[in-house]
Amino acid sequence: MRLTHFRRLMDDEFGTVRAGSIARDHVFGALGGRTVEQALEDGDEPRDVWRAVCAEFEVPVERR
Repeated sequence: MRLTHFRRLMDDEFGTVRAGSIARDHVFGALGGRTVEQALEDGDEPRDVWRAVCAEFEVPVERR
């Protein structure tokens, strides 16, 4: 998954403003206590970060 696709999925699921807030401010246990932005900056695959977001926010399977 490309980073642009990841960003589009975040925006589509949460809306642009909330997606940005989640990415910057929400700390995910599944990402080792990091935010989305920190995980991506550290080189985590966007696909893996998306999976962590989906699990945390209980995104329905059909939208994962």
